[in-house]
Amino acid sequence: MFRKILIAAAFAAMALSCGYESRNEEVVDVILETDMGNDIDDALTLALAYNYVESGKMNLLAVCLNKDGYGPAEFVDIMNTFYGHPEVPIGIIRGGAECDGAVNYARIVSEMKTGDGTPLFSRTVPDCNELPEAHNLYRRILSSRPDNSVVIVSVGFSTNLIKLLETRADEYSDLNGRDLVARKVRKLVVMAGNFEDPGFYEYNVKMDVPSAKIIFETWPTPLVASPFELGIQTCYPATSIANDFLWSSQNPLVEAYKSYLQMPYDRPMWDPTALLYAVEGETWFTMSESGKIRVTDEGATIFMSDPQGNRRYMKVNPDQAGRIVGHVVGLIPFVPASRQ
Repeated sequence: MFRKILIAAAFAAMALSCGYESRNEEVVDVILETDMGNDIDDALTLALAYNYVESGKMNLLAVCLNKDGYGPAEFVDIMNTFYGHPEVPIGIIRGGAECDGAVNYARIVSEMKTGDGTPLFSRTVPDCNELPEAHNLYRRILSSRPDNSVVIVSVGFSTNLIKLLETRADEYSDLNGRDLVARKVRKLVVMAGNFEDPGFYEYNVKMDVPSAKIIFETWPTPLVASPFELGIQTCYPATSIANDFLWSSQNPLVEAYKSYLQMPYDRPMWDPTALLYAVEGETWFTMSESGKIRVTDEGATIFMSDPQGNRRYMKVNPDQAGRIVGHVVGLIPFVPASRQ
């Protein structure tokens, strides 16, 4: 009991340090869209999401995967189960962008075994191949939510979002995909693009340029981007992986981090900063003016200032970057309620 009191006090102090009390703030409804397995910052983002859920700042309505193949869904199921949130729905993609050439820590962790050959980590989903496709899961969830209430955080490719926009009326809603998004989604927050170097083709854009072009240029709600140049200024430290997760001898996040690159290494927080903005707002960042964003055929993202535009992107100075790292390192290694 004493341990639980200390943890509750820590959460309260954390909230007060940010200038608000978490329980008095609006709870943000989030759908997380991720290419889990491509970069370890996707796994860090999911752990951050569980913290926000347990501290009362966020409802995690679903995790939708825009990376195909074995591993991504299995890893999310493992994380959901380990962190005590097996109820979070998972949507998968079929025929997504091909990117299996990279190290896939999601597959590695999913295939880990104990000494007797049983899976190292527990699962909840019997067969991930039977999970719904993401664009259909989007329709089911969005149709049930209040108007202008859902924030989509997309930290991968735009393919699922395009599929959603192209959907037709069905048993969930009489609206087509674009109209359903316009009615139910408050904002889209993406980790994508680079607004400092027009010759740089950021990975999430480059892997599916036609989809990224449509999303940046015609998505029907406000859009905020967490760009490449922000992420490389905010790196998650390897020292946290080594020292802050000792409450569990085997943690799928830690195993994923160790599997991704040779330890020790610090990794840019491209994706966690997008979720940080979605839940906690502009406090931690400098925001661009309003404008429009164009995507070139090669995959560059060009920002054009326009007072009538509804596109913005996030920036940080060195002081902000340091405070963001300290804040996120204080959130991700938390002890979930199911393991207290």
